[in-house]
Amino acid sequence: MKLKKEHTVAEIAALIDATFVGDANHPVTGLNEIHRVEPGDLMFVDHPKYYQKALKSAATTILIDQEVECPEGKALIVSKQPFDDYNKLTKHFAPTIPWTSSVGENCTIDPSATIYPNVTIGHDVTIGKNVVLYPGAVIGDRSVLEDNVIVGSNSVVGHYAFYYKKKDTGFDRMHSCGDVRLEKDVEIGALCTIDAGVSATTIVGSGTKIDNQVHIGHDTVVGKHCLMAANVGIAGCVTIEDRVTLWGQVGVVSDVVIGEGAVVLGQAGVGRSLEGGKSYLGSPCDEARKKFREIAAIRKLPEIIEHL
Repeated sequence: MKLKKEHTVAEIAALIDATFVGDANHPVTGLNEIHRVEPGDLMFVDHPKYYQKALKSAATTILIDQEVECPEGKALIVSKQPFDDYNKLTKHFAPTIPWTSSVGENCTIDPSATIYPNVTIGHDVTIGKNVVLYPGAVIGDRSVLEDNVIVGSNSVVGHYAFYYKKKDTGFDRMHSCGDVRLEKDVEIGALCTIDAGVSATTIVGSGTKIDNQVHIGHDTVVGKHCLMAANVGIAGCVTIEDRVTLWGQVGVVSDVVIGEGAVVLGQAGVGRSLEGGKSYLGSPCDEARKKFREIAAIRKLPEIIEHL
């Protein structure tokens, strides 16, 4: 999430009553989590296992639970509870404003859009030319729907991210301050769910077509002209490159890349990054030709055992 105006690290630290290391005038221009950070962003880290990843990331301000050596050009904010304080910051800069009508505040909706009954649109939403929203669709805060987008009945675009921290008292949810962008000519079927980014943008690229009952997790980026059949489930922070096809009931774990032109056959489980231009099968999935040979070999096992 980019802040509406630049703040200094001293100002940010004061908001959460924390100390800082570095130049008091060091600029903070955004809040983001590790997978999507950019220069100017603040991110949090609360475990030594991830200190180096955070300190070496593109983020230039690190909210951290103990003072460590600060890399040149960066600043630290030292907090006893970085997760909680990060949540305080996101809630401060992007508070939840309840919806009191079917269309929220500060929305831009092109007159050519077709909006069926029982559609709900949140705050700060942008809807382009010739968009069609079928009955029961819900469009969350800050979502952007470009020209010719179709959203099927009872689909939800921009639900909060499934991102929790386990504590002794249970699970605390990270406050979502990100959004969703559906680019031109995207079609979303019925009963789909596309989560907003935790603090960045979940993107579905132009020309991509999505069947019914598909889930796309927070901060995932889907390329152009992809195809997803029913019951596909994609976790958060996945990168799917252009012209990828995911057939029915494919499941994808978080933080992997599926290369351009890859085809993943039905019910496959994607547990690692996949090279583009190939077909994949199975769970855990592998190249389809290899998997078919394995299946053929397994079928011969009873005969082999019988002759032992």
